[in-house]
Amino acid sequence: MEANILMVDKDGLIPAVIQDAEDNRVLMVGYMNQLALEKTIDSKQVWFFSRSRQELWLKGETSGNYMDVVDIKPDCDSDSLLIKVNPNGPACHTGEETCFFQEFVTDGWGTDIKSNDRLDLELKELAITISQRNRDLPDDSYTAELLKGGLNKIGQKVIEEAGETALAAMGDSDENTKNEVADLLYHLLVLLEAKSIPLQDIAEILSSRRR
Repeated sequence: MEANILMVDKDGLIPAVIQDAEDNRVLMVGYMNQLALEKTIDSKQVWFFSRSRQELWLKGETSGNYMDVVDIKPDCDSDSLLIKVNPNGPACHTGEETCFFQEFVTDGWGTDIKSNDRLDLELKELAITISQRNRDLPDDSYTAELLKGGLNKIGQKVIEEAGETALAAMGDSDENTKNEVADLLYHLLVLLEAKSIPLQDIAEILSSRRR
């Protein structure tokens, strides 16, 4: 790639549009910092920077759906990148080949538009982090310690957190309730990882219960 002065945001990040080199479909959009771009160029596989986890991640590291880089180009203002790839499997965590598979139907701006849900994003990112901790099992990680303890230890923590959540809900502090709910959700995600149950499976079950 020719030398360019890339225009990054205040956090040193630049959006990267990932496109299928064969059929030109847009597969996904992520963010890169300088190191992620360097690793993408050097390894010929797509790396991103996670804004929620504040760390680098290799696309396909968990799923096996790596993306082999064919070409990298900045746009005319040098404030975004177009990266053409040969994907080794679906680009989207849902199993769809591209992240842009939903129909867009709206009668007016800002009324019927479905934006990315923050909770949905955070749960997905947290599930990925928990999966990485399960693989690497670092010594200084509480998540790794839980996973090493097995299902009995994890199950006990889920029961404990569920009880604390119920007690908090009966109290006067909404802030305490929110913190306990977050703790419960975290431990449930650890339980799913220990059972090798994808978060998407739970989403599908919840979708069937909309009644």
